Amino acid sequence: MGDTVLLALPGPTESLVVQAAEATGGAVVVVRRCADTAELLAAAAAGLGRVAVCSPELPDLDRDAVEALRAAGLQMLLLADLSRGPGRRAIGLGADRVQVAPADAQAAEAVVAEISGLVRQEAPATPMRGVPTTAMPSVAGGRLVAVWGPTGAPGRTSLAVNLAAELAAAHGTAVLVDADTYGGSVAQVVGLLDEAPGLAAAARAAAQGTLDLATLARLAPVLAPDLRLLSGIARADRWSELAGPALDVVWRLARGLAAWVVVDTGFSLEQDEVLSYDTRAPRRNAATLSALAAADLVVVVGAGDPVGMHRLVRGLSELTETGVPGERIVVVNRVRSSVAGPRPAAAVREALGRYAGVDRVHVIPEDREAFDTAMREGRLLREVAPGSAARRAVAELASRVADQTPVPIPGG
Repeated sequence: MGDTVLLALPGPTESLVVQAAEATGGAVVVVRRCADTAELLAAAAAGLGRVAVCSPELPDLDRDAVEALRAAGLQMLLLADLSRGPGRRAIGLGADRVQVAPADAQAAEAVVAEISGLVRQEAPATPMRGVPTTAMPSVAGGRLVAVWGPTGAPGRTSLAVNLAAELAAAHGTAVLVDADTYGGSVAQVVGLLDEAPGLAAAARAAAQGTLDLATLARLAPVLAPDLRLLSGIARADRWSELAGPALDVVWRLARGLAAWVVVDTGFSLEQDEVLSYDTRAPRRNAATLSALAAADLVVVVGAGDPVGMHRLVRGLSELTETGVPGERIVVVNRVRSSVAGPRPAAAVREALGRYAGVDRVHVIPEDREAFDTAMREGRLLREVAPGSAARRAVAELASRVADQTPVPIPGG
């Protein structure tokens, strides 16, 4: 059998492609003409095709569905009427190739040639006619830093907020993103109590292929000079709105919005999809895992007390087992002599060196008054206590992050 194809196209377009495939004498074979996305995914899961040829107007076709097709081993070709709104979103859905929907037999032959080229991983047989390549999302020069830490409230959010502020003030523009699906609170910490769509709206637009830089900028209001905020979900039960494939697009575009993207993540690294019978079920920890996978640098933060240190050691091991790529900086927060002894910083470094093999640790001293003032007023640490020990430590951390974070390769 030749190159096997699954079709999910509107009537006239489907007929043209089927006729062109039949004219190849078996080189390209249409094995299933699918009525909807569910049937398309079922056929893909059954291994019935090598290429899916779809219309972006197919109901329920989004980034998750595209990723499911790719996971089933299919290449994807979208045929779009770019003069209409649904057609324009085709570029953002993440298909392998996009072509203008054929209007005649000759154009349908070109589509069949594209199908063969996809199977053989060849260059496009015809240019992306009518498709504005400048609209394709690409990685800009911005660097992404994920702030992660184990359970127990070690101060992930406070550190992420103030790290983003210091990066924006001294090392270029920054976007602060709240991706914690368990207890996101960045908006409250910075005094923005009005619910805003933020990250959930960006993920919805990305899933539908309509997210662009201008839309992302509208969803991320200016919080301080050179600092934007992409707020998180208002309630924890809305976690299913933050799907991994859609967030991959958000991270990619956010790099073009600012020099730094700082993501406050949740604590759990559990690969919870293995617990589900439905392979397309949403994952509770998708936001955290997606951010960590995309990060150029992971700031791992733990609390400076015996329980917090124990959790940090285990968390570092879990992070390694998860296979998170990229550089790391280990930060111990709220370090104080009352629980760590007369030389708390030295004690923390010695413990992590012995039990976790970490030879360089960044310490942030306990400064309850400064953090409480910032929390009470909904302001940044550098605004309410610029000379405090904790603020100086966070500023030093920002400088280290700027020095240690690798610059992404354009187009990578």
